[in-house]
Amino acid sequence: MRNMLSAMPRALLLIDIQRDYFPGGEMPLPGSEAAAEAAARLLSGFRARGEPVIHVQHIWDEPDAQYMRPGTPGAEHDPRVAPAPGERLVTKESPNAFIGTDLEAQLRELDAQELVVAGMMTSMCVDATVRAAVDLGFAVTVAGDACAAPDLRHGETTVTAEQVHAAFLAALADGYADVVEAAALA
Repeated sequence: MRNMLSAMPRALLLIDIQRDYFPGGEMPLPGSEAAAEAAARLLSGFRARGEPVIHVQHIWDEPDAQYMRPGTPGAEHDPRVAPAPGERLVTKESPNAFIGTDLEAQLRELDAQELVVAGMMTSMCVDATVRAAVDLGFAVTVAGDACAAPDLRHGETTVTAEQVHAAFLAALADGYADVVEAAALA
């Protein structure tokens, strides 16, 4: 486990905190409101310290897209964590925010060696991006309470969002990333 108070240059990566994941959206996630509040506090701290922030936006531009469709209100960032002027934005089409984007180049340009990650969905885009970041040599800390996951099914078994979220964070904490509360990072 890395020291969270290290002097490594770091950046905040906010993954897919978009309106379709909230009540009234096309894919509302249990816990998305609380996760967005925690992410907003984290974002406020990074902004106050002048640390770099990169917003990631998933756009699903396919005829059968169920959510995050281009040009729809659901594809927009939640207002609590919307990009401010001058903050970086990466648009992606894959769960892994490094695939088909310039995210790695932007992080290298910033000389970021550590990423602090928050976002949606713990079990998909957060997980894929965190694992890829570690494979690329970045140290990663996940703000666990600033992420949310869906209920999932496997065969006849429904796995609750809370269980999915906990299982994925536990797996990431078991060798990929530090997982802490946002308050420890803000």
